[in-house]
Order: sequence, then structure tokens, then C-alpha cells
Amino acid sequence: MHPRRKLRFRLVLSFALFGFGLTTLFAIASFDIRSRVEDQLVSSSLQQDVNQAVEHAIDHPDEPAHSQLMEAWIKSNQTLYKMPMAWQNLEPGIHDITEIGDDGKLRHYKLAVQRKKNVIGFLRYDVSREDLGDQQLTFALIVTVVLFTLLSLALGVWLSRKVLKPLSQLAVRLSDSRKNGKSEPLATHYSDDEVGALAMALDEYAAQLGVMAEREREFNSDVSHELRTPLAVIASTTELLLDSPDMTEKIRERVKRIERASRQATELIEALLLLVRAERRGPTRGEISEVAKVAADVIESQRPQLRGKPIEVELRITGRKVLTVNAPAVVVSVALTNLIGNAIKYTLAGTVQIDVGDRSVEVIDTGPGIKPEDAQRLFQRGVRGEGVGGSGAGLGLAIVRRLCDLYGWTVSMHPRTDTNGAIARLIFERVSVPPQNLIV
Repeated sequence: MHPRRKLRFRLVLSFALFGFGLTTLFAIASFDIRSRVEDQLVSSSLQQDVNQAVEHAIDHPDEPAHSQLMEAWIKSNQTLYKMPMAWQNLEPGIHDITEIGDDGKLRHYKLAVQRKKNVIGFLRYDVSREDLGDQQLTFALIVTVVLFTLLSLALGVWLSRKVLKPLSQLAVRLSDSRKNGKSEPLATHYSDDEVGALAMALDEYAAQLGVMAEREREFNSDVSHELRTPLAVIASTTELLLDSPDMTEKIRERVKRIERASRQATELIEALLLLVRAERRGPTRGEISEVAKVAADVIESQRPQLRGKPIEVELRITGRKVLTVNAPAVVVSVALTNLIGNAIKYTLAGTVQIDVGDRSVEVIDTGPGIKPEDAQRLFQRGVRGEGVGGSGAGLGLAIVRRLCDLYGWTVSMHPRTDTNGAIARLIFERVSVPPQNLIV
């Protein structure tokens, strides 16, 4: 993609091109009109003079023809005045002649020919002086084009500053409002013109955003209260049931699954609420989370997804030091839950390997894999995997992407090259990766 030019640059360029084009057309038209008029005047004068010379030769055959600015030759039965022999076969009228002069230089002439009563008249006019005048006119027109182009450029610079100054001031006021965290009316600072209409529209939009933000805060508060309460009831009830001594092992396992699902739902709700608040106020820092410990908890919570499938889930610590991140554990848990959960869901048999390194986590599976061209789409909202077992609303990886954008992490996914399967990589810092493998 070509970079977009600034509006001021485009205005200045438009003025300069307009001035250049207009003066160039004027110069071409002036030169063409001058050439046409000059050619007509010279041709008319030549034809008139040669006619008079022929009439004079007929009336006074003993007198030589002459002209003040031109060379004249008259040929009759009695008289021949230095006439080039190559002219004798020319038809009456005006002819352009180019030939080598007596000085050895190429000369340009206009030659008028007239025939009457066995008398032939030739009148030659040297137009080399007119060619010099054309050169001088051309130089003058070029200078005029350059001067008017520079003038148009200066006018464009001045007008662009004057016209765009209110827009620049509006942008500065908007930026200051964003930095101050409060919206101030903009339309009061501008007159009733196009910029004022834009400022008024921005004020209305800011008011709508304020109403939406207030509704969002109320919704977050309601969700936080209404969902946490029933989840807390489920958690306490499962805890009491697990303490019951007369519960069979089969029922106890099912209750544990309910308890794990309840805890996972609680963590997800907390992460979503934290994500909404953090996108508005900034990410939450200060809490240090150990990634390997969070990954082990996520693996245990995802074991019910195995459902008897011949899959081995392995957690490996490949880093030389304990990997910790400056983020709440619930955030790390939500990100890893989606990556590990997807790997288990799409893998029918084989292994799901989670490698915790010095600054990243890799989830490697032996599932159906993904197409390289689909890697960028999987992290978009509403996009689901096309492999076996694909289900859900396609929101999990989109939430991971939002978390990574918020905390400055990098998440990517690409197919394995050694066998079937995919590799999901979560790097706890912003890195530059080839675009076919990177989703940020």
C-alpha cells in the first residue's frame, strides 16, 4: 500500500499543478497564435509585393524589381536578375525553402512566386530573424510558466495553512481532551461553518460515547453481581457435597467436574470484566504470576475434555529459569485455557505437549492442523476451526488476542512441518514475527 499523503501536501500539490497546467496551456496557445498570425501576415505581404513586382515588370520591363525587406527576381523574355534556376518550375504561391546560404549555414526562406504574361516573379524573405524571435518568445514563456508555478505553489502553501488551521486546532483540542480524560465542548470555539459543523458532530458523538460508557459500567457492575452470586452458590454447594461421606466415587467425580467448571467460569468472568475495565483504564499490573503453575492448573481443569480419547498431555519446563509475568494469574489462565483447550478439543489421538520456556509457552498438538492461510483468521471474532471437533462461538482465541494487545504479548499459530498438528505460541512480550505466522 502506498502511504497516504497529508491533506496539506495534497492541497499545495494541487495548486502547483493547477498553476503549472494553466500557464503551460496559456504559453502553448500564445506561441501557436503568434506563429499563425505571423505566418499569415508574412505570406500576405509577400504575395502582395510579388504581384506588384510582376505588374511593375510588365509595365516597365527595363527597370529592375526591388523590395525594402526582400530580395526580388523578375524573369521575362528580356530580363533575368540572379534567379536560382531551381525556382523556375515552382507553382505560383508561397513556398517554404530551406537551403544552404552563401555563408555555408542552413537558411530558412519564404518564397512568393507569381506568373503572368510570360513574366515570372520571385520574392524571397529570410525568416531566420523570425526564428530567433520564436526562440526568445519560447524562453520568455518558459520563464513565465516557472514563475507562475512558483507563485501557485506559494499561494497553495499560504491557503493550506489558512484553511487547515482550524482543523489542526480541532485535532489539538481533541488530543488534549483525550489526555485529560474528559470531554469538553468543541463547537463553542468555532464559527458556523464546515469546521464548526464537524466540531458539533464530534460533540454529539462524544455525548453518545459517554452514554454508552456509562451503560457499559452499569452492565459490568450488574454482571459482576448477578453472575458471581450463583457461581459462588455452585462452588459452596459442590464443596459441601464433596465432604459428604456417603457419596459414591462415580458421583464424586461428576461433582468434581461441576466444581472445576464453576471455577473456570468464575475465572473467565473475572478475566472478561478485567479486560473491559483494563481496555478503558489500562492493564492491571503489580501481581506476579508463575506461568508453569498456572499451566498445570489449566491442564487439570481441561482433563474432562479427554473423554477417554487416547491423548497424552505433557507439561515440560524447558526454560533455564522460572517464567513469571507481571499480570494477574486469571489473565494468564484464560489465555492458556483457550490455547490448551483448543489443542485437546481438536486432537483425537496422540499428544498435546505444553513447553514452558524462558519467555514463552508453546502448545504443540497432533491434531488435524491448520492451513497457513487460515492462521491469521483464527484469532478473529466469530471464526471457528474447521477440524474435527470444532464447536463453540469462535470467541476464545479472539479474547486471547485482546489480552495480548492489552498486555503487550504476542500470540501466533502455525501448522507443524514434521507431522500433522499445530503449534500455538504465546510470547510474553511484543516481538516481530513474519505476518503469516503472527496474530497480535
